[in-house]
Amino acid sequence: MSLDEATVARIARLARIATTDEERERLAGELSGILDWVEQLGDVDTESVEPMTGAIEMPLKSREDTVTDGGVAEDIARNAPRYAQGFLVVPKTVE
Repeated sequence: MSLDEATVARIARLARIATTDEERERLAGELSGILDWVEQLGDVDTESVEPMTGAIEMPLKSREDTVTDGGVAEDIARNAPRYAQGFLVVPKTVE
């Protein structure tokens, strides 16, 4: 894939990168090379490759899916300026 300088200028503007005319000319070649390399990855047959979560195969840790209050409600209440009937009390903001 070949990029022209106008496309490189647009990419640089979107990325908020200031470039000169000489830099855009050089970057057009570099970015075109990178995109050509990425296109080559499409030629690799990955049909029989299993998806993986890491480089080393290991079982994922799991826990029971239960609903709790986190067990720290009292600690939070101690840090609150005002606390009443299980709720944090805040100043009224809507008239």
